[in-house]
Amino acid sequence: MAKKRVKHSIFTGLVLLTLVGSTIGGQSGIARAKEKIAPYQDPRISVERRVDDLLRRMTLDEKIGQMVEPERNAVTAADIKDYGIGSVLSGGGSLPTTGNTPTDWANMVDNFQKGAMDTRLHIPIIYGIDAVHGHNNVYGATVFPHNIGLGAADDLNLMKRIGQATAEEVRATGISYVFAPVLAAPQNIRWGRTYEGYSEDPKDTGKLGSALVKGLQGNVGDKDFLKGTHVVSSIKHFVGDGLTEGGDDQGNVTEYTDQELQKYIKPYKTAIKAGARTVMVTYSSINGLKTHGDYHLITEVLKGDLHFTGFVISDYNGPQQIVPNDFRESIKRSVNAGIDLFMIPNDWKKFISVTKELVATGEVSQSRINDAVTRILRVKFENGLFEHPYADRNLVSKGIGQAEHRAVAREAVRKSQVLLKNDNHILPLKKNNTNIFVAGKKADNMGYQAGGWTISWQGGSPQWMGQPEKNLIPGTTILQGIKEAAGTKSKVDFSADGSGAKGHDVAVVVIGEPPYAEMFGDRDDLGLLQEDIDLINKVKASGVPMVVLLQSGRPMILTDQIKDMDALVASWLPGSEGEGVADVLFGDYPFTGKLSFTWPRNMEQVNSHDKSNPLFPKGYGLKIKQTGKKEHSR
Repeated sequence: MAKKRVKHSIFTGLVLLTLVGSTIGGQSGIARAKEKIAPYQDPRISVERRVDDLLRRMTLDEKIGQMVEPERNAVTAADIKDYGIGSVLSGGGSLPTTGNTPTDWANMVDNFQKGAMDTRLHIPIIYGIDAVHGHNNVYGATVFPHNIGLGAADDLNLMKRIGQATAEEVRATGISYVFAPVLAAPQNIRWGRTYEGYSEDPKDTGKLGSALVKGLQGNVGDKDFLKGTHVVSSIKHFVGDGLTEGGDDQGNVTEYTDQELQKYIKPYKTAIKAGARTVMVTYSSINGLKTHGDYHLITEVLKGDLHFTGFVISDYNGPQQIVPNDFRESIKRSVNAGIDLFMIPNDWKKFISVTKELVATGEVSQSRINDAVTRILRVKFENGLFEHPYADRNLVSKGIGQAEHRAVAREAVRKSQVLLKNDNHILPLKKNNTNIFVAGKKADNMGYQAGGWTISWQGGSPQWMGQPEKNLIPGTTILQGIKEAAGTKSKVDFSADGSGAKGHDVAVVVIGEPPYAEMFGDRDDLGLLQEDIDLINKVKASGVPMVVLLQSGRPMILTDQIKDMDALVASWLPGSEGEGVADVLFGDYPFTGKLSFTWPRNMEQVNSHDKSNPLFPKGYGLKIKQTGKKEHSR
């Protein structure tokens, strides 16, 4: 009798499996239960056996369909069904048409997924999004400091918890794949993506990025690895980001030998060992060869030397840059170089027809197509998509921006603050009977505070969407944090232009860069904005001691202005929890942040990579006596 009960249990499990997530392409559960389950649909067997079984059943058209990832606004559920599309993405600012809530997102993703479930083999899509400092496309999500701040915090446990919180909020929108983290170690801070790098040191980058990967994905070997509240991570951009001539975005790398380039490959090796399952390729070139077409780097180094078994994804329209204005040749070279999944927002139909023709003419081999699809299917099985293709509505109901996640973000903000100057012990600020003057529009503006990649691609950037929006995201501004921390016995006044400082005990002046992303942030001059210099000068003229908070995505050239500051704090781009800045200003927590980048004196040092006599060296950061509650280790 015991054996019979076991057999019945297995049969019941197989029947239930056919009902999960309507994997059934519209057939009723009863009708489907009568069918024999295919090996690839059986979660009890190994991933490799499931991949092999499914691959043998697929036509060439179905395989090529798995290799494309269109933008959500360029594809429909019907397209996914008709073309067997394997993936869909939302780029920066690409939102559901119905709204920007977790339910809106989950409904949109599930609608696309229904198209996949209606295909012959019921192969689910994997939906990808740029969650680079929290689930930053979604209104109400917890927005963490950008990576340069997390590099200053240098806390592996914190990084893992940030990854976990981000993954939970991404899953709450029905998405299971994120394009993060960046593993660049920028060497020229003129680059507009410098703030996406944790450090100029590749070792630090590999260590911190790998901790985030573990938080996002879970631990290799655990039952919930990539599943449940975890997501698939994409480490990017392989390889050469931040090494280009002049710091140009999507530029050319010529100053580094193959041996020197190896140390910038090591962060990827570290993250792959930590379990990273997808790698995104850089737009940049090495000695004039676009990496999207570099067989040596992608196939021989990444897939060969680093033993990477996940899939390689292109960047947004990256393959088309290989041979400009020659789509066919560009696709041929990128497929043969080893790109598996093509982030091809609008030209996905053209990609399908061209790739099919390239296989027919023998210019792309069947084995190369099989390798690409094997890798894509492997990650989808590991991700649990075949068993749970649809959004977990319990997670959707739980929502985003939870108090516990915001507490982690606040901790990250305070640990990222770097004290660079503190004359006459002006910090920590006193809480009792103190008249505090806060100056600068950037002190009370979430658009400035969060930076790029927030709600839209460029954030609340002047180049992109007008003056940065004060209430771009929910959270607490630095001004609000100061008011909360100062206590009822102190007075806090605010002036956007710095007027009225005279007569106060201390002034906190907030300056910094406007939001930007990618090439829009490339700069030839990293000096302070004139409006910030004017603000500093106005407050200086009042005679009030001045604490300056610099919100920026990189070190700025402020050698001529620092003498006028009594204290200077590198606040980076703190995100949604501005109270974290106030936590250290008033001594409730200690300053623990250290520079993860060398701080240059002038642009000559930036352009010549001269780090011999900087304004502040890497690793610099002052400490002050703590006056309030103690930071407990975790």
